[in-house]
Order: sequence, then C-alpha cells, then structure tokens
Amino acid sequence: RLVESGGGLVQPGGSLTLSCVASGFSIGSYDMSWFRQAPGKEREGISCISENDQNTYYADSVKGRFTISRGSVKNTVYLQMANQKPEDTAVYFCATHISDYLCSQLSKDVGAWGQGTQVTVSS
Repeated sequence: RLVESGGGLVQPGGSLTLSCVASGFSIGSYDMSWFRQAPGKEREGISCISENDQNTYYADSVKGRFTISRGSVKNTVYLQMANQKPEDTAVYFCATHISDYLCSQLSKDVGAWGQGTQVTVSS
C-alpha cells in the first residue's frame, strides 16, 4: 500500500515536499515514480528514481525544479517541488515500477498506485 501526503495550497514560486510511505513491502526493492493528473488531462509521469538510487528521471516540465529522493531509514520516497507554477496544479500520485526501463520512460505501466494528494498552485 502506498500513501501520499504533503499536498496543499502554495503560491507561485513557492515550494512543497510530498511524501509517499509504503506499507507491506520495501520500496528499496522497486523503482519509484511520481505522477500527476490535472483536471481534464491524462495522468503523466513526472519523475522516477531507480531501485539502486543511481538514476533519476524527470519530465521536461519539471526538470530543474523538482527533486525525487528516498528516505534513508523510513520506507518513504519524496518529491521536493520548487519554483512552482500554476500549471503544476494536479493530484499527485506515487507508484512502483518493476523495471528501470519503465522507470526511465516514466511509463504508466506500474505495479501499484497510491491514492493521491492534491497540490494547488495559486495566488
């Protein structure tokens, strides 16, 4: 089971960090991804971190602004979001991947989804 948290309202240019906690399995055994879905739009992959933490991947829309990482102790993956824009408004989901290739492609072919957390960027 994956549970996201940390969403909320943030002003343009602001920062927010999302957390995804796994229960029942170790995220250390999986590539982990973040996706988002804006109203009326398809769910899109925005970032993934490989199982061994050696590779991270980002969509062009968030590259240079968002950072994905794993907690060193807790069974958690984070998404640090900086310099946020109104177009970042969406429900954010974490997910597991079973291969680094699918992770690198930010593929929606995932093993498990969380329930999502809302992020709203507005003044």
